Amino acid sequence: MSNVGYTGEIEGVSSNCSYREDEPITVHFDVLFNLGRGAQAADSRRTYRYWVAVTERNSAVLAKDYFDLPVDFAGAQTASVTQQQSIVIPRADITTSGGNFEVLVGFDVTPEMAEFNRNGSRFRVNAGQVAAPEAAPTAEPAAPAAQ
Repeated sequence: MSNVGYTGEIEGVSSNCSYREDEPITVHFDVLFNLGRGAQAADSRRTYRYWVAVTERNSAVLAKDYFDLPVDFAGAQTASVTQQQSIVIPRADITTSGGNFEVLVGFDVTPEMAEFNRNGSRFRVNAGQVAAPEAAPTAEPAAPAAQ
C-alpha cells in the first residue's frame, strides 16, 4: 500500500440509446468512477484517462474514443465522480439494429498496469486509508448462537 499513487475503479455505467429510421444510433451514458489517492500520490489533482469502444456484438472493435477525467481530491483520499458522455454509432442502413453493437468502457492503462490487473492484483479505492486494527482474539471460545 505504501507504493500506491492513484487507484481507480469503474463502479457502474448507465446508458440509453435512440435511433429512428435511417438516423445513426446516439448513446448517452453516465459512468461512475471511484478513485483513490495513495501514499505515493504526487498531487491532490489527477487526470485519469478512459476509453469507450463500440464493437460488433462479441466481435471486432469498430471505434474507440478516449476521454479525460480531471479529479481534484481536495485533500481527501477518495473521490466518486460521475461523467456524462455521448457517442454516435453510424448504421450501414435502416435495417441495422442497435442490438448488433456493444459499448465497452475501460481505463487507458500501461502494459504493466494491464499485467498487474490480469494477475488478480489490485488495490481498492481506499488505498490511502489506514485500516482499522483487528480485535484481539479472546482467551475463551465464543458461545454458539441460539437457533
